[in-house]
Amino acid sequence: MKLILGIDPGSVITGYGVIRTDGVRDFHVANGSIRIKGDNLPEKLGCVLREVGAVIDEWQPAEVGIEQVFVAKNPMSALKLGQARGAAICAAVARNLPVHEYTPRSIKQAVAGYGAADKSQMQSMISILLSLKDMPGPDAADGLAVALCHAHSRGLGSVAVSAGGGRRRNRRWSSAP
Repeated sequence: MKLILGIDPGSVITGYGVIRTDGVRDFHVANGSIRIKGDNLPEKLGCVLREVGAVIDEWQPAEVGIEQVFVAKNPMSALKLGQARGAAICAAVARNLPVHEYTPRSIKQAVAGYGAADKSQMQSMISILLSLKDMPGPDAADGLAVALCHAHSRGLGSVAVSAGGGRRRNRRWSSAP
């Protein structure tokens, strides 16, 4: 069974979820939300790097999935989110972990069967799919969703990843042991 860490990066809160999978069945291991602390951007990015690193050190996942940045109405928010995402990726890469990226739409599609599912739909599906007694918070549920998306995608030779604007492209994933 493989341990997978899913990360939903944020500049205020970063959600994470850890699952164990055998390629067919998925089991909840842990989830949580990291509140980003700091008075300025470098301090906040350092917090993301340290805290995501601590999660990795605690759970020792074999692979990491992370949500890609989407550009909403505010380009500055997207830029800050991208920087937080980069800090989280660096925490994984510094520990020699493979990192796989997924669009928000592909994560929602993999978990809820609907690429425009809202937060409450995602939380409900995560609770059902992982047989959780308590519904996780929205950021933790998003982290678990990324982990599930990766677990369901990693066994496939070719995974369709939304490239924005409705276009689709195939990405070849390496088959890691």
